[in-house]
Amino acid sequence: MSAVAIGRREFLRWAAGSAGICCAPGLAGTGRGKDTSGTVPVRAITRGPKFHWFGYYDKSQVDPTGRYALGMEVDFEHRSPRGEDTIRVGMVDLRDNDRWIELGTSCAWNWQQGCMLQWRPGHGQEVIWNDRQGDRFVCHIVDVRAGQRRTLPHPVYALSPDGRWAVSTDFRRLNDTRPGYGYAGIVDPNRDVLAPEDAGIWRVDLETGEHSLLLSLAQAAKVPQPGGFSAGAKHWFNHLLVAPEGRRFTFLHRWRGQAEGKSWKTRMFTAGADGRDLHLLIPNGKVSHFNWRDPSHIVAYAGYGPEASQWRFQVFEDLTGKAEVIEGMPAGDGHCSYLPGNQWIICDSYPDKERRQHVYLFQAPERRLVTLGRFLSPAPYTGEWRCDTHPRLSPDGRSVLIDSPHDGHGRQMYLIDIADVVRT
Repeated sequence: MSAVAIGRREFLRWAAGSAGICCAPGLAGTGRGKDTSGTVPVRAITRGPKFHWFGYYDKSQVDPTGRYALGMEVDFEHRSPRGEDTIRVGMVDLRDNDRWIELGTSCAWNWQQGCMLQWRPGHGQEVIWNDRQGDRFVCHIVDVRAGQRRTLPHPVYALSPDGRWAVSTDFRRLNDTRPGYGYAGIVDPNRDVLAPEDAGIWRVDLETGEHSLLLSLAQAAKVPQPGGFSAGAKHWFNHLLVAPEGRRFTFLHRWRGQAEGKSWKTRMFTAGADGRDLHLLIPNGKVSHFNWRDPSHIVAYAGYGPEASQWRFQVFEDLTGKAEVIEGMPAGDGHCSYLPGNQWIICDSYPDKERRQHVYLFQAPERRLVTLGRFLSPAPYTGEWRCDTHPRLSPDGRSVLIDSPHDGHGRQMYLIDIADVVRT
């Protein structure tokens, strides 16, 4: 039986007697705010027989006009991508019956972040994504109106707010150290090197294609770690993100040694746009998902402060070490972003005991929780090829887009209208 057929069967088993989505309260956790959930419009913007998703929550999916939503299309699920697997890159016209418009293809992708597909800020209708050509990873920049395309000799991870440059890391090493976030097809030449000098974080000029190494893994490994690194620790970088004004960026430094086994430890750094003024923001090895709130503050799910054993969403001030718990926000890791105005946070959860993923809004000043939906994640969606909802905001903050397999047609993209919620 095919992987797709297994997924369908598992969905029917899990969904028997219940709908794939519930708009009802259900988030549990320390300090939970008052839940004022209500029914919100949710619509599928892609459909089978092929599968569609966008990936990470910190990328720009919807164009500045609010009309086009980017996405990727694939014809299989429930296994790791291979070097020869090619996906289709396209966009959905949200004002024309959700019509799919193909833009190109990529063979440099993963289930969690796709091919880093995103709109290029400040450059009208330009879209960027990663690909592989021969023995190297590259990125394409496409003007979706003019149909013009150019290719730069380096992949990208996160773009600057003006779209002129990007930061990137070694996707070969990521595929070796954290499958699901790197790209198959090219073996890491440093796979036996614990902290290489010639791999790390690059800055990529999106006009010229020139790139320069800002920070190597060897340099990061030399920054003292409380308690030191475990024996045989192998280092990598993950989750790069440029601050709103483009003056600094943040990233996770991860390592795995004998003490960590199959897991890893994580610390968070920030740095200037030129790679200088490096600052160890969260040093204790306990930090997960995060996002910039503004140019000097980061919201992150971390175990930090006097009660470091208790992981909570906290706001960290860059360069100072100050941190403040977001009181009332549900406990449990999730993919978080601030809405315009920084009053509301959109976030999600991993599957609960019923394998439902909660997508919710949290109004921080009022400690008000609004559950937008609980989306069924059938059992095959686990590990590397899980389908996190990864809620992404439209530019105006009035809509949320998610990936979900809850309706039995594999992973597809959905649009949630939150205009009435955030108006109240």
